Amino acid sequence: MKRVVITGMGVVSPLGNTIDEFWNNIVEGKSGAGLLTKFDTTNYKTKFGCEVKNFHPEEFLDKKELRTYDLFTQYAIAASDQAIADSKLDFTAMSLKERAEIGVIWASGNGGIATFENELKEYYTGDGTPRFSPYFIPKIIIDIAAGVISIRHQLHGPNYATVSACSSSNTALINAFDTIRLGKATVMITGGSEAAITESSVGGFNASHALSKRNEDPQHASRPFDEERDGFVIGEGAGALVLEELEHALARRATIYAELVGGGMAADAFHLTGTHPEGLGAALCIQKALDDAKMEASEIDYINTHATSTSMGDLSELLGIKQVFQENPITVTATKSMTGHLLGAAGAVESIICVLSVQNDIIPATINTVNLDKNLPGKVDFVLQTSRYQTVNCVLNNTFGFGGHTASSIFKKYK
Repeated sequence: MKRVVITGMGVVSPLGNTIDEFWNNIVEGKSGAGLLTKFDTTNYKTKFGCEVKNFHPEEFLDKKELRTYDLFTQYAIAASDQAIADSKLDFTAMSLKERAEIGVIWASGNGGIATFENELKEYYTGDGTPRFSPYFIPKIIIDIAAGVISIRHQLHGPNYATVSACSSSNTALINAFDTIRLGKATVMITGGSEAAITESSVGGFNASHALSKRNEDPQHASRPFDEERDGFVIGEGAGALVLEELEHALARRATIYAELVGGGMAADAFHLTGTHPEGLGAALCIQKALDDAKMEASEIDYINTHATSTSMGDLSELLGIKQVFQENPITVTATKSMTGHLLGAAGAVESIICVLSVQNDIIPATINTVNLDKNLPGKVDFVLQTSRYQTVNCVLNNTFGFGGHTASSIFKKYK
């Protein structure tokens, strides 16, 4: 099968809206958390999250487009525009045949949930007449971001969305990877976006006891593996990657950041929202990713864990990892301690972290974790508080979602 490399990246995140700003803040161990500003949280159990800051869509979208696209699509456009510019691909100079070989697979877990809320509020507070916007349906459906990216750049290759809750964008990445490997495209724009810091989303996650309620100290609330963890910190944003068939990238002398060498997907098949207590789905998808890459567990330098700071989730993931790695020592980190949990966009944003880690030989730290949970399995090397500078050849990226969806991808130094 064909080899696939990463030649472009873009990000919109709680820690910056450019790759350089984002990566610098990740390496420095900064938190993106703060009190929520998008709605009145007076009556909410959780009053904080990781919001995107200084995002100005009017700089690249006209007034009509701003009315037409939900915020999750605006984030998708911003991140994908960055990634395409970073790749230096010039679509305007390509023929229709060439652009038919370039596709988009984009993910989201919630789609246009803010639009859905706002339209229903207007309906229920009105006189009962259904005066919905003509853009209502196109704004809320999850596949619209992929469609808009293709329209914006006139890309006629494979185009669709993936939805697997918080595994969504890692699933999209793996699907895009397979599309190129099988010769069905030469370039794929992939990633995910989420704009789910809304009243119903925060209220719903509170009702399911998933969110941290550390309102007095938001910046230290996301603390994976810590004894005092009490739930995840909700985040928002987007991550975009340009995947390219190796020979195509070499022919145009593209900058190659890393190689994507394996992907695995599986299911816990256990519970609506809870992870399998022994990490069954995690173990299965990790092993599938290693088999796909034709690698041994000992070749992985570290794992960017899904670790959201939920009591059962963090533990079950490590138990799943241990099933695969056995007695091999494992180095892990959890970057959601800084970004919060970007839900359907988490896999893409964390894939960017993995790629930059491979490129720069840095393992970002897990911040905020002070007292490791005594129930965690042994022989795990946690990178805590301070980023570690060492050679990084291969990184495994884990993502898991409600419904038991699990996905793992492997990034490697290009040689």
